[in-house]
Amino acid sequence: MSVPKFAIVGAGVIGRQHGLVTSQLTDRLELAAVVDVVPSRAASLADERGGRPYAALADALAAEQIDVVVVCTPTGLHGTVAIEALEAGKHVIIEKPAEVTVARTDEIIRARDKAGTLVTVISQHRFDPSTEKTLAAIRAGEFGRVSSGIAAIDWWRGQSYYDSGDWRGTWELDGGGALMNQGVHTVDLLVAALGKPVEVFAYTGTLAHERIEVEDVATGVVKFESGALGVLHASTSAYPGLSARLHVHGDRGSAVIDNDQLAYFHSTPVGAPIEERLMGSTQVTTGGDTETAAAANPGQLSDAHRLQYLNFLDALAGNGELRVDLETNRQSIAVITGAYESARTGKPVRLA
Repeated sequence: MSVPKFAIVGAGVIGRQHGLVTSQLTDRLELAAVVDVVPSRAASLADERGGRPYAALADALAAEQIDVVVVCTPTGLHGTVAIEALEAGKHVIIEKPAEVTVARTDEIIRARDKAGTLVTVISQHRFDPSTEKTLAAIRAGEFGRVSSGIAAIDWWRGQSYYDSGDWRGTWELDGGGALMNQGVHTVDLLVAALGKPVEVFAYTGTLAHERIEVEDVATGVVKFESGALGVLHASTSAYPGLSARLHVHGDRGSAVIDNDQLAYFHSTPVGAPIEERLMGSTQVTTGGDTETAAAANPGQLSDAHRLQYLNFLDALAGNGELRVDLETNRQSIAVITGAYESARTGKPVRLA
């Protein structure tokens, strides 16, 4: 394949982020079209990053030779756009999460299988150096038996955030609140670290905002196939807004990732003895040796997106496998939607 031609569908905040990434990869791809139901938004992004503006994906596909469609619409429209692109034989990149329910995610999976093309879902924090270091240690057995984890998102969103768009805070288009919209990345990292989730129990509430259907705080516990236990806490009512954190704990090591930075790390090489102690250390260590933590750069939001784009482009060229596919993202969606079902019913929910 020559340089693949991309179309971005949705020219809002996240669409502009993808436009930035495509502008950094002009040696590997061409942005040929920008699609938005608001023509002025499509024109603005196209003027800034390249390509021609269109009001509908069908118009762009008819006029341009498109290879890859990037879906940046509100979440509840992801499936509609992705399936339209797949039925046209295109490869697809979907901004997180894939859809608002497992059933609608499965519809995209079936369309992908029929089309025989590639689909990745943006889970860019799997490409952060902090995440890669932690997951590599788990795979190498340097955390021993991973026993527990915590996914905590302590953020604030003012009422103006929810009032800024009719779709925000709705079940139909947002798919959920603090857990689905803001927390999905951290839940995804918890799943990446602890493995297959099998059961969830949760509570949710709308405690600090008005005129929204979804939750602004959620708490829960997740049981994993390995026996490991995870804790969920997601909030958009934690004024003035703190950090997103992942804790991973095993009997030979632990890690804490705070706002994409590796705030704590200790692992024990396989075969090395562990030190028996009553109180833990707070040093950032590996096998007892202090080292500098591997950290993402929070000031350059495109870095991790760009790394995932590079993985997608390599897979498209036949030079590797996708690191994040629909099945990967489906697990996180199952945890979140299972938590919502549990909160509605007051019972634990088994995950298929």
